[in-house]
Amino acid sequence: MDDERRLHSRHNAEVQLEVFDVHSGQRLGRVVDLSADGFMLFSDTPLAADELVECRLVSEQAIDGVYEVTLGADCLWSRPGADGQHCWAGFHIIDLAEDQAVSLEVLLKHL
Repeated sequence: MDDERRLHSRHNAEVQLEVFDVHSGQRLGRVVDLSADGFMLFSDTPLAADELVECRLVSEQAIDGVYEVTLGADCLWSRPGADGQHCWAGFHIIDLAEDQAVSLEVLLKHL
């Protein structure tokens, strides 16, 4: 994705954010960077482009009282990692409740 197409600046995650599937509880990976409209994930398992996920972004420590954000995201692209085991994937946030959007803003301020 070209930087010109990005609406919001990306922040490298200083805070460790793990991503879990809401329904299965499976760990999908770790957030590498995050913006108000998307995130890049480093995953232990291959993810498919066009896959829709309902997930929780979970912080290991509370940030202004926020531990997690629940959202729906669409996988825009996925690339295998150098080791062939992991993958990198880019997600666009497509479903975010108002209270979760507030929590996401809190996280973004601390990245």
